[in-house]
Amino acid sequence: MSALSFTSHFHLHINPKLTPKPIKTRISLQTFAPATTPQAAFSDPFVLQLAESLEDSLLSSSQPLPLQKLRDLSSQTLLSTPWPSRKDEAFRFTDTSFIKNSQIEPIYHPSQSTTSLVVSDDTQFSNLVFVDGFIQNSLSNLSNLPDGVYVGSLLGLSDSIMTRVCDLVGDFQGGDLFWSINGMGAPDLGVIYVPAGCRVENPIHLRYLSIEGGNEASKKLPVSNPRVIVLVEEGGEVAIVEEFVGKEGNEYYWTNSVLEVVIGGRGIVRHSYVQSQSQGAAHIKWTSVRQETASAYELVEVSTGGKLSRHNIHVQQMGPDTVTELSTFHLSVTDQTQDLHSKLVLDHPRGYSRQLHKCIVAHSQGQAVFDGNVKVNRYAQQTDAGQLTRSLILEPRATVNLKPNLQIIADDVKCSHGAAISDLEENQLFYFQARGVDVETARKALVFSFGAEVIGRFPYSSVRKQVESHVKELLETKK
Repeated sequence: MSALSFTSHFHLHINPKLTPKPIKTRISLQTFAPATTPQAAFSDPFVLQLAESLEDSLLSSSQPLPLQKLRDLSSQTLLSTPWPSRKDEAFRFTDTSFIKNSQIEPIYHPSQSTTSLVVSDDTQFSNLVFVDGFIQNSLSNLSNLPDGVYVGSLLGLSDSIMTRVCDLVGDFQGGDLFWSINGMGAPDLGVIYVPAGCRVENPIHLRYLSIEGGNEASKKLPVSNPRVIVLVEEGGEVAIVEEFVGKEGNEYYWTNSVLEVVIGGRGIVRHSYVQSQSQGAAHIKWTSVRQETASAYELVEVSTGGKLSRHNIHVQQMGPDTVTELSTFHLSVTDQTQDLHSKLVLDHPRGYSRQLHKCIVAHSQGQAVFDGNVKVNRYAQQTDAGQLTRSLILEPRATVNLKPNLQIIADDVKCSHGAAISDLEENQLFYFQARGVDVETARKALVFSFGAEVIGRFPYSSVRKQVESHVKELLETKK
C-alpha cells in the first residue's frame, strides 16, 4: 500500500521595467507542508458585529424547521471563526480586506425595480428568480414541470420533502466563514426536488439579480445570501443553469451564495454556472456536492465579474462507479481577483473525475488563483482522476497563483495532473501571419479560443451564445 501526496504551487509575476519584449517567463515550483488547522478565535469583534446585523435583518416570526436548523448551526460556527487573513493558507493569495473595510449592510427587503438589469430570457427554461437574495415568485416561471418535481421556496414543500430537506441541511462540515454567514443570513431556502426515476427534460434556470448597491465613496456594501438545495432521488436527472448578474459599471455589493447538491444512486445533475456581476462587486460562492453510487455530476462555469470573485467547490463521491467532471473558465479584464478553490474526495472503487481549469488575466493588476485538491482515499481503488489547469497572461505584472494538489492513498489508480502559465507563443502568431492574418486579428482569435474550450461545453446553445458574446465584448474593451 502506497501513500503519495503531490502539492505544487506556481506563482508568476512580470515586471515590464525588468523584462524586455518578447516577454520571457520564469515559473518557480515549490512544495508546501500540509496546512495546519487554524485555532478558533472566539468572538472576533468584526464577525460578532456582522452576525448581529444579520440576525437583526431576519424576520422575527417562526421559520420552517430546516431554515431554523440551518441558522442555529451556522451561528454556532460563525461566532467561533475569525475573519480570514492572508496568513491563513486557504486565503494566502485572496485578499478579502475589500469586504471587511466596507460598510456591510444586510438587505432587509428585495428591491421592487428590475428594469435596470438585462438577463437572458429563454422560454424553454423554467426559472426561479432571486432579487437581492429573496425568492420572487412574481418574476419566476415554474410551469410545465413534470409530476412530482418541486422548484420554489421552502415554504411550499410537502411534509415528506420537508423532512428529507431537514435531514440534509447543515450536514456538510467543510464550510468556511462565508458558508456560515450565508446560513445565518439566508432569508429563505430555494429547493429543487426531483423524485426517483424522474427525468426533467428542460433545464431549470436559477437567476440571481443584484440591484441594491453602493459606490466607492460611500463604502456601502449591501450583502445578500441566496441559498438553494438540489435533491435528486435515485435515478433522477436534471439540468440547472445558475446565472448571477448585477448592474453594469462598478456598483458595490456583495453576493454570498450557497448551492448544495445531493444526488442519489444513478442520478445525474448537469450544472451550468455563469457569473457576470458588476466589476465593483464581491462575489463569494459555495457549491457542495454529494454523490451516491453510480451518479454523475457535471459542472461548466464561466466567471467574468466581480472585483473579488471566489468559488469554493467541494465534491464528495460517496459510492462506487461515480463520475465527476468540472470545467471552469475565469477572465480578469480589470484589477479583479478570480479565485477557484476546489476539493474532490474519492472514497470508493472505480471513481472517475476530470477537472479542467482555464483563466485569462488581461490586466496588469489582475489576479487569478487556483487551488485544486483531489484526494483519493484508501478504498478508492481503480480510480481514474485527471486535473489540468492552464493560464494565459496578456499583460506585464499580471499575477497567477496555481496550487494543484493530488493526494493518493490507494495503490491501484490512474491519476494525473498538470499546470501551465504562459503568454501567447510567437510560433502561434507566426502561423496566422504566414497565412496573411494580421497580428491583432490573430491575437483576438487565439485569446478567445483559449476560453472557448470551456464555453463550448455548455449543453445549451442559448447559454453558449450569451456567454460567447459577453466574453468577446469584455476582450474587445482591452484592445
